[in-house]
Amino acid sequence: MKNTLYTFFSVLSICFFISCKKTENTNTTTIATVKNEIEYSSNLAIYKYEGYSIVKILNPWPDANKDFTYILKEKNATIPDSLSKYTTITIPLQSIVVTSTTNIPFLEMLHVEKHLTGFPHTDYVSSEKTRKLIDAGIVKNVGQNERLNIEKLIDLAPEIIVTFGIDNNNPMIANLEKSGLNVLIQADWMEQSPLGKAEWIKLYAALFGKEKEGKKLFDNIVKNYNDALQLVANKKPEVTVLYGSMYQNQWFVARGKSWVAQFMKDAKSNYLWTDLEGSGSLGLAFENILDKAKNANVWIATGSFKNLNELTNSNPHYSQFDAFATKNVYTFESKLGATGGTIYYELAPSRPDLVLKDYIKIFHPELLKNYPFTFVTKLN
Repeated sequence: MKNTLYTFFSVLSICFFISCKKTENTNTTTIATVKNEIEYSSNLAIYKYEGYSIVKILNPWPDANKDFTYILKEKNATIPDSLSKYTTITIPLQSIVVTSTTNIPFLEMLHVEKHLTGFPHTDYVSSEKTRKLIDAGIVKNVGQNERLNIEKLIDLAPEIIVTFGIDNNNPMIANLEKSGLNVLIQADWMEQSPLGKAEWIKLYAALFGKEKEGKKLFDNIVKNYNDALQLVANKKPEVTVLYGSMYQNQWFVARGKSWVAQFMKDAKSNYLWTDLEGSGSLGLAFENILDKAKNANVWIATGSFKNLNELTNSNPHYSQFDAFATKNVYTFESKLGATGGTIYYELAPSRPDLVLKDYIKIFHPELLKNYPFTFVTKLN
C-alpha cells in the first residue's frame, strides 16, 4: 500500500505549472506598489508592509476557482480595515500543524521544528530530527490528510494548520474552519520550477518572523543551483533518458514542462518526452514506451526498488530495455526513513540544488567523480 501511495504522490509531484498575478486595494496603498518578496514561485506572493505582510496563494490546485489571501500581523501592529475580511495570523507563530512531509525540511532549516505540534500519518516523516519529536510525543499523529482528526486538532489548538486541496471540493478544509481552526492553504506541490518549490521556505520564514534567515537560506540554494548549471554549461544533451515505470497498467511519463523534466533539461540530458506539451504526467501503454525508449542510454525508474531483480520481479518486460541490459538504471525513491517514508519526497522539493547534482552525476559522471549521491541509488 505504501509503494502505491508513494507512486501516486510521485505522479502528483510532476503536476501543473500556472502563472498568475493580481493586485488588491488596501486603505492606503495597493499591493502593486510594494515589491513582491517572491522571485521564482508562480503560486506564492508575499508583500511586506510596516507591521504586517499580505500573503497570496495563487492557483492552489488544478483549475482552482479562487485564490487565497492571508494577513500575517505582528502582535501590536494595526492593519487597514479593508484587510479585515481575510484570515489574520498573529506572528511569530508558537505552534503549527503541517500536513505534507515537504514542509518538514523548511521548519528544520529555520530551526523552528519544535513548534510543530501535529502531523497526519507520522510514519511518512523521514527526518531523524523530527522523528525524535514524534517519538517523544511532542508531535502528535492527527490522522490522515483526507480524514484529519478534528477532535485531536481542537485539543492541540495550533495557531495555524497548513494544508492543501486537490480540487474545488475540499470538505475537510471546510470542516476545519467550521470548528474554529485557522487554516492556511498552500500550493507548493503545484510548482514546476525547481527553485519555485524551494522558495516556499519564505512563507515559513514569514510565519515565524525569520524572513532574513529564510532569504539567506534560499539565496544559498539558488547559488548552489546556478553553480551546478555552470558545471554543464558547455555540455551537449547526448544521453537519452527514459523516465518512470508501470503504475496500474500504465506508464506515466513526465511532460516537458514538469518539475522532473526541468531537472533533466538543466542537467543537459536528452529526455525522450521533453517535447510533450504541458506539465504533469501522461499515462501511456507499455508498448508505446518500449517503441520509443528501448534504446535509451539511461533509465530513471520510479518506485522504491533496491536492485534489478526487484525491478524485473515487478514486471519481467522491463528487461527488454537497453538501459536494463547495460545496468544503467537509477531511482530517486529507494532511500527510506526509519518508518518507511521516502526521503526524496520529503527533502527534494526544498533542496533542488542537491537533486540537480544527482542528475548531473548520472548523465555526466566525469564532472562529479567524488560526489556522493544524495537521493539516487543505482540498481545493481
